[in-house]
Amino acid sequence: MTLLSSRSFPRHAHDQFGLGVLLDGAQRSWSCVGQVESQPGDAIMVNPGEMHDGMPIGGARAWRMLHLAPELVARELDGADTELVHPSVRDPILAALFVRLFARITQLPADLLAVEEALARTLAHVARNHVTHPRVVPPSGPVAKARQRLDDAPAEATSLQELATLTGLSRFQLVRSFAREVGVTPHAYLIQRRVSRVRQLLAAGATLADAALQAGFADQSHMNRAFVRQFGVTPGRYRAALA
Repeated sequence: MTLLSSRSFPRHAHDQFGLGVLLDGAQRSWSCVGQVESQPGDAIMVNPGEMHDGMPIGGARAWRMLHLAPELVARELDGADTELVHPSVRDPILAALFVRLFARITQLPADLLAVEEALARTLAHVARNHVTHPRVVPPSGPVAKARQRLDDAPAEATSLQELATLTGLSRFQLVRSFAREVGVTPHAYLIQRRVSRVRQLLAAGATLADAALQAGFADQSHMNRAFVRQFGVTPGRYRAALA
């Protein structure tokens, strides 16, 4: 994905590893290590499920980004349980490797061997310089129950009272605990899961109207607003890019 935008993105997460390079402009973002700033040429990285946002500094910024499936990264790193530790870093070697990888992936017709080689070299560099073995801190029981409910059935309507009853917390306690441990409120998290479902449905060939309905959005315009807010492009443009 290549994007030029002056939009501020709210806190959200992806199901994949994100790896990219800021091409122009500057950005400030919230991450697992606090606020970070990125300048042209900086590599930007994010882990699956990691909450982050993005705000331009002084005008529009442009970046290229690849989202890599966790199982793909695990296979390339011999199944290692790893975590990216630098949301933004000045690493000219990594930036050059990424540019090569991006070019190989977007070149038509694709050269599979060249793509695989570029991917292996890029991830090997990441593993040597920007990865740690995480100390797993599981969410508390109540928050884990609420999150699991939203993960299992994002298209189904719910209420704060339903989630509170499920977890044994008051509504206020649930919102506070969920936001502290996950990084966003239950409602914001639910919208993100629905948007992720839209991406899956569009990739599988669903129409925009069917994707909105199956993901649990009230209508197509509601889906469009949520999708643009999170990804900066409309679902229609995303679907056209897939084609």
